[in-house]
Amino acid sequence: MIETERLYLRPLETSDVHAFVGLHADPRVNRFVGRFSQQQAPERLAEVEQQWAARGHGLCAVELRSSGEFIGRSGLQYWQQFDEIELGWPLKAERWGRGYATEAAQACLDWGFANLEAAYFTALMRPGNYQSVKVAERLGFSPPDPSVRPEA
Repeated sequence: MIETERLYLRPLETSDVHAFVGLHADPRVNRFVGRFSQQQAPERLAEVEQQWAARGHGLCAVELRSSGEFIGRSGLQYWQQFDEIELGWPLKAERWGRGYATEAAQACLDWGFANLEAAYFTALMRPGNYQSVKVAERLGFSPPDPSVRPEA
């Protein structure tokens, strides 16, 4: 478990299915991170649990310390096709603008650098997700240099 001044972060579990589906059901959230049905969510959460078991990291439930309320998810997701670890921070829309995303993501980033053998982490945002771009900037992320082309 990771603790911050206002938040608890713990590994997401299959028992979080209703909160997970609720987060992704909000069109303000799912326009950037997709939607999970009640049938799809258990499979996705099982994958999260498997990643925690296999890699020692994964996605976390983000809960308010003051009430235990589930307000979103953050964490480090390994993407095999890129061989990279992405930091993410989707939260309930009614909790946006209070610094929770930055607080949760910074805690995950700090944890990742302290506990994983990774030289860097990525943060991917869909076009138009300006609020997440601002969070990424506060965390020290910057857009890739367009003059640097990946090796073929």
